[in-house]
Parts: sequence; C-alpha cells; structure tokens
Amino acid sequence: MTLELEHYCPDCDDDRVFYRAASTTLHLGEKVKWHCPDCDYGFVQVNGEVDTSEA
Repeated sequence: MTLELEHYCPDCDDDRVFYRAASTTLHLGEKVKWHCPDCDYGFVQVNGEVDTSEA
C-alpha cells in the first residue's frame, strides 16, 4: 500500500508528492483519494486510473 504518489498538481502547476487521504475496495476495484499537501487539490483513482468525472 503506497501512501505517497508523485503526480502533477494543476493548482500548484508543478509535480507534487500527493498523500493518500482515503481508500476503499469496491466491486470495480480499489478506490483511492489523493490530496496535495500544498493546496486544496485532490483526485480519485479507481484501479490505478484517474477518475476525471465531475462531482
């Protein structure tokens, strides 16, 4: 289980180390929420793919 992920943050306009905020297992696979510690940006991955849908 990885607790950190390097990913591009559009709010910071740079690559940042994101921290795992939450995770759960769904019928689709593992859902993981990632959070940038430098701003309020976050994103969700399901089975390693970024979920681009709007909430």
